[in-house]
Amino acid sequence: MFTLSTLIIAVIAALIVGGLIGAGLFKGLAPQQKQNRSLETRLQKAEDQLKEYQQEVTEHFIETSELVNNLTQSYKDVHEHLASGALKLTNPDISRQLIDAGKGNLIAKGSSEQDEPPHEAPRDWAPKDPGAKGQLSEDFGLDANADNSAADSTSDPSTEPTTKAAS
Repeated sequence: MFTLSTLIIAVIAALIVGGLIGAGLFKGLAPQQKQNRSLETRLQKAEDQLKEYQQEVTEHFIETSELVNNLTQSYKDVHEHLASGALKLTNPDISRQLIDAGKGNLIAKGSSEQDEPPHEAPRDWAPKDPGAKGQLSEDFGLDANADNSAADSTSDPSTEPTTKAAS
C-alpha cells in the first residue's frame, strides 16, 4: 500500500494545511475582538461625557437657583428701604398704601374707587322667579292655551307690523 515515507509526508502536509487554516481563522476573529474593544471604549467615553454633562446641568441649575434667591432678597431689601423711607418722609395714607402694596394688595388710585361696590361679571342667563321656567327651557315663552294653528300658519312673522316699532 503506502510506504512509510509517503505517510509521513502526507501527515506533515496535513499539519501544515491545518496550521494555515487555524492561523487564518485566528486572524479572522482577532479583528472582531479589536472592534469589540474599540466599541467598549467608545461606549465608556460616551457614558463619561454624559455624566459630565449631567453634572454641568446640575451645577447650572444650582447656580441659577442661588442667583434667583439673591435677586428676591435684593428686591425685598429695596422694598423695605423704600417702605421705611416712606414711613419717615410721607404722610400716613401714602405709607399705608406702600405697605399694602408690599403685601400683595393693589394701591387704590382714589378714595372714590374704594367706595364703589365691586363689579359683577355679566351673566349669560337671566334670573327667574322661583317655580318659573327659565329662558333656556324648551317651552319658554310658549302659552299652553295658545292656538296651535297660529304656529302652523305660513305667514312670515317678519312681515307682520309690530306695535313697539310704531311707538
